[in-house]
Amino acid sequence: MMTSPAENRFSNRFFALIPCAGQGSRASTSPSGLAKQYQPIAGLPMVLHTLAAFAGVKRLQETLVVVAPHDVFFDALPEKPFTVAACGGASRAGSVRQGLDALQQAGAEAGDWVLVHDAARCLVTPDQINQLIDACEHDDVGGLLAHKLPDTLKCEGRLEQQGRVAATLDRSDKWLAQTPQMFRIGLLIRALDAAESAGHVVTDESSAIEALGLAPKLVAGS
Repeated sequence: MMTSPAENRFSNRFFALIPCAGQGSRASTSPSGLAKQYQPIAGLPMVLHTLAAFAGVKRLQETLVVVAPHDVFFDALPEKPFTVAACGGASRAGSVRQGLDALQQAGAEAGDWVLVHDAARCLVTPDQINQLIDACEHDDVGGLLAHKLPDTLKCEGRLEQQGRVAATLDRSDKWLAQTPQMFRIGLLIRALDAAESAGHVVTDESSAIEALGLAPKLVAGS
């Protein structure tokens, strides 16, 4: 596996990237048509709870929020302890990829760490974010928060057996992927570009890293 000289110059700087350009296709929108991440919970839009958690992690150099072009949600906020880039793409992976370019244009380097976190995952805490950093900052690959599968896992049958149980799967080695997911910027760019070139659908950063033949670290979340 080839690496660039810049990617080999590892640092202990940490950046956060929050893709916030999606419309929440897996969740119903409010009557106002607000995207999922902007819908209110406990008096605040989900994304502001998320950003408050990252603001509590003092070792982050910068938090970049990637929104869709013409998204003006953050314009009305009086104070923003984060940066907004209106470079969101048509997919989550596209938004992350554009956000990585924006971070590098602002001074981040290929050897810096980036923590990618979904805007609508608003229950994350500073302790969990710090836990991920502590677990992965000296790792060769990086890793992600994940939750060990607690429930019995069933496999559905095919064709005429659709809707019926075909097998019960061993859950002892099964984990639910969460975010943040933390990798070196240069490595993640390479992984996302390779996945796009191969026509793979990237649902999270870890899957792109795995496609390079690497094994991200699982860090128990909540």
